[in-house]
Amino acid sequence: MISTNWARRRAYVFQQQSDRGSVSVFAVIVTLVVVVFFGAVVDFEQVLEARQEANTVAQEAARAGAGQVDRHRAYTRGEFVVDRQSALRAARSYLRASGHTGTVTTAGRRTIRVRVSITRPARFLSVIGISTLHAEGAATANLTTGVEGPRQP
Repeated sequence: MISTNWARRRAYVFQQQSDRGSVSVFAVIVTLVVVVFFGAVVDFEQVLEARQEANTVAQEAARAGAGQVDRHRAYTRGEFVVDRQSALRAARSYLRASGHTGTVTTAGRRTIRVRVSITRPARFLSVIGISTLHAEGAATANLTTGVEGPRQP
């Protein structure tokens, strides 16, 4: 009987010692998962902000281009027509002045398209290998003015 109690005690002590530290490993894993999830939420919020900024800048650049009236034609003939080349230059100039990178192209005879791309460093996701976050925005502007609208040359 003595040997049985001794064996039980020994098994109980051994079981307690083998479980020691198992909660710590679990806590570390759970904490790591929570931190990575929190980091992903913060960095994806950064992507949403960058996308909003890219869309806003693209719209502003397109509007800057759409406001370029051919002054010569306006003063000589009284027609208010947007100068396409001036519109492209104005939109590109706006992008440069705002410090953003992007492209300005024509889409047909009376439309310009502005695309803006923004790259930001990742705050937390760099821990898992994602070091930069990319966002793009685009906008178009119709190059028509006045009452005549789209019938202009």
